[in-house]
Amino acid sequence: MPVEKDGNSKTPKLEHFGSSLVTLFLFLILFHFFVAPAFRTRTNEVLYSQFLKEVKDGKVGRALVGQDQIQYILKSDLPKTQTTQADSSPPPKAYVTRPIAGDADLPKLLAEKNVEFGAPPPDNSGVFTTLLGWIVPPLIFLGIWGWMLNRAQAGAGTALTVGKSKARIYSEGNTGVTFADVAGIDEAEEELQEIVEFLKNSDKYTRVGAKIPKGVLLVGAPGTGKTLLAKAVAGEAGVPFFSISGSEFIELFVGVGAARVRDMFEQAKKQAPCIVFIDELDALGKSRGGAGNLIGGNDEREQTLNQLLTEMDGFEANTGVIILAATNRPEVLDPALRRPGRFDRQVVVDRPDKLGREAILKVHIESVKLAADVDLGTVAARTPGFAGADLANLVNEAALLAARQNREAVTMADFNEAIERVIAGLEKKSRVLNEVEKKTVAYHEAGHAIVGALMPGAGKVQKISIVPRGVGALGYTLQLPEEDRFLMAEDEIRGRITTLLAGRSAEEIVLGKVSTGASDDIQKATDLAERTITLYGMSKKLGPIALEKVQQQFLDGFSNPRRSVSPKVTEEIDGEVKQLLDGSHRIALNILESNRTLLEDMTQQLLQKEILEGEQLRRYLEQVRSPQALAVWLNTGELSDVLIRESCDRAN
Repeated sequence: MPVEKDGNSKTPKLEHFGSSLVTLFLFLILFHFFVAPAFRTRTNEVLYSQFLKEVKDGKVGRALVGQDQIQYILKSDLPKTQTTQADSSPPPKAYVTRPIAGDADLPKLLAEKNVEFGAPPPDNSGVFTTLLGWIVPPLIFLGIWGWMLNRAQAGAGTALTVGKSKARIYSEGNTGVTFADVAGIDEAEEELQEIVEFLKNSDKYTRVGAKIPKGVLLVGAPGTGKTLLAKAVAGEAGVPFFSISGSEFIELFVGVGAARVRDMFEQAKKQAPCIVFIDELDALGKSRGGAGNLIGGNDEREQTLNQLLTEMDGFEANTGVIILAATNRPEVLDPALRRPGRFDRQVVVDRPDKLGREAILKVHIESVKLAADVDLGTVAARTPGFAGADLANLVNEAALLAARQNREAVTMADFNEAIERVIAGLEKKSRVLNEVEKKTVAYHEAGHAIVGALMPGAGKVQKISIVPRGVGALGYTLQLPEEDRFLMAEDEIRGRITTLLAGRSAEEIVLGKVSTGASDDIQKATDLAERTITLYGMSKKLGPIALEKVQQQFLDGFSNPRRSVSPKVTEEIDGEVKQLLDGSHRIALNILESNRTLLEDMTQQLLQKEILEGEQLRRYLEQVRSPQALAVWLNTGELSDVLIRESCDRAN
């Protein structure tokens, strides 16, 4: 188990100060509620008329007449004998009333009824009450402030932490991770092996005058194993490992982050050789020259970044302190941070290929019982684009499915279902479609499958389902590539757009109307068509001009901003995009018209069984006929006159 230490230290003076204030405050409360009442005479307030009646009846024995109140004791409550100092009996019960202004006859009446009366003694408690009112509230505030500050200094993680690094320290590299726990990223491992060798045997490098890099920046998509790789370096080298997130430097007060940077580097130098790992470096090292920072900007973040730059310049190479950092947004980092002398080396931790995915699966199945029919090579082939975290989640999903079915081992069927869960989402058995919706979805998915079977580079159609899954998918067609692809040719892009529009085309041909079910397909087809023209430069009219800017290299789900272009160029872009989409739409219509009988047969089978896969699906797709115009469209993007005439006749 990793042994974690905290960079914070308690401050005894603040702790004693806070505890003293709390003790004083509790004493004042106890004195006010329990001690002071014992010195007060027990009183009971009555009406002035009742007081006069008791005086006239001769019941009042003693009275103290003041301007604001009259305090009196009945004769029956007076002590029978003279009390001594040793007598511990409680004081007699007193009654209080409010006098009526202008009643000058009261002293005469009291004298007539033989009532002992006089003026009350001066109240000396006013000064004490005033002092309490002025002193106690500030004491309460100071006590609370001291208590919060004490907790913060003790490592509670509040916003008032001052100057101490929050880095978690794993002593002697006891991170629990080595290179044996990391797979599928062999190139990155080879780059970092040099760091391990230097930390173990620095003389090998210093003899020839080589300098080990001060900083190594790990960049890659989320889930590719950057943090795991950094821990593995420390585990292999057996040196102390400081781990902290970039966001943990930034705090409420300006200057706190810079103080933490200084404190962290001081600790690292004392424990050299060691590794300092900063995760999510972009939270700290974002460029200082970005838009919106015209005046001031984020002073706390910028001061922290400046301090980090200064510290990285402040120690020489080969001192034994290696800075590792990870980010999935290298394009936003400050140029001063990425220059040689700070982060000298940049290691790309990319998504694994098929062999890498298989190696990662072997790491994650060590504690999972597998059935004899499980083929990890097939699972790796069916999961293109999956990162290490995705594959770990896939193995866990398959194990959960096996446990849910009370099986002793995980089967290949569990892995196939887990892949569908990750890609398409959970089955929505509670979402029941009516007959019209079910028929529409069946034609839609059958259209995708027929057109997808003819398209190059689109992958093999593995399964068709009209069982609702995920958030909005009423059905899906599962296409899995047979090999890893890193480039897309022009004909493959046209084929993918045509496949996306095939579902809507099937609805048009059979039902004579379209539904909202194709909205996601249309969105994806439009985005791909626009990137084809503006980013990939595949327009014959516009030529090889990049009209979009790539902002995020390793993050998906974003829209590239279009460059500043003239209205005329914008109009031409829109025309080219529309032409590409219209051509794909016509080709999809032509393919489905050529395979109308097959479309009907597959749809009826889907309506009966809800799922088509395996040998039965393969026999259907072997019957798909390719129209003559398809090859021309894929190779040149031009539609033949016959196809255009057929499409116009169909539209009329």
